[in-house]
Amino acid sequence: MVENLAESVGDFVIRRADGLVAYQLAVVVDDAFQGVTEVVRGADLLDSTARQIHLQHCLGLETPDYAHHPVATGKDGRKLSKRLGSDPIEKVSAAKALEQCLRFLSQPCPQGLGLEALWDWALENWRLSRISSSTITL
Repeated sequence: MVENLAESVGDFVIRRADGLVAYQLAVVVDDAFQGVTEVVRGADLLDSTARQIHLQHCLGLETPDYAHHPVATGKDGRKLSKRLGSDPIEKVSAAKALEQCLRFLSQPCPQGLGLEALWDWALENWRLSRISSSTITL
């Protein structure tokens, strides 16, 4: 995807009127500080990516690889989110929640591992190329 920021966005806020650093700059600096090399997030945040890459270039920072997965939606087609009042997810163990997240991101994973073993498996077997481009409805 190619975006011309001057045409599509123009100037954007990097410091808010209240003096706080705005999200775009904060996330760029935070990712660089943490050494983030891959960013996987919902397609609803795709329009932020060009701004963040622009800021990374301006600041001489490395640009992570970005992937945008389909947004999880309910049967009504609305994005599932706390802000929109979606029902909370089922309470499960941290290992089960991680397993569900990996499957949502098209990462086949073994069942029944403990949390630490599952994290080890995920770090070793994560493949960005597996992320589905189809719409995901829960």
